[in-house]
Amino acid sequence: MTRLTPKWRDPKVHAVLLDFLERAGWSAGQVFLATLLGGGVAGSVGNLPWRYALTLAVSAAVASVLLTSAQYAGKLTDLPFWPDLLVRLGKTFVSSLSASIVASGVFDITRFSWSAAFNIAFIATIGGLGKGLLAREHVIPVAAAGPSTVAEPAAEPGPTAPAPAAPPAAPTEPAVVVEVPRPSPSTLPTETYREAVG
Repeated sequence: MTRLTPKWRDPKVHAVLLDFLERAGWSAGQVFLATLLGGGVAGSVGNLPWRYALTLAVSAAVASVLLTSAQYAGKLTDLPFWPDLLVRLGKTFVSSLSASIVASGVFDITRFSWSAAFNIAFIATIGGLGKGLLAREHVIPVAAAGPSTVAEPAAEPGPTAPAPAAPPAAPTEPAVVVEVPRPSPSTLPTETYREAVG
């Protein structure tokens, strides 16, 4: 009897789910902190907008999942570092702004506090930029070690030293190719991220 494995245990599906979770989690956290920072720190901890911040964070996570789904559907996931970071920053801004609109429950643009929504979106986007830059991996390629092709210095030809013979031909070995992973603004392990977006 063969045992069926759940679809989410497939390495590709598992990596994509982790990518969605990572993106939504960071968006929620950035918007949550941006809302608390935007709410001011002059008062006590009890006076901070905790409920509003939590509502915005959940709304931003949902918006992030929707925007990431659109990104995966459009096959716009395997991007170099800077375009990937710019897409993430744009999604953070849009998800934060849409979360503010949804959380307010007011779609009357004359009563909606656009300045507060833009401030929260800006702070969340700056947080996303910091996270993306800190998550960037600096990979240093390692040169492949091969046989030494440096010849010993020859003695000067003279009356006592014979003329040096031609050095023996170095054996030709195939070049070793070292694959250097591209940096990414993701906090997932590189292999997991490459599996998800590749």
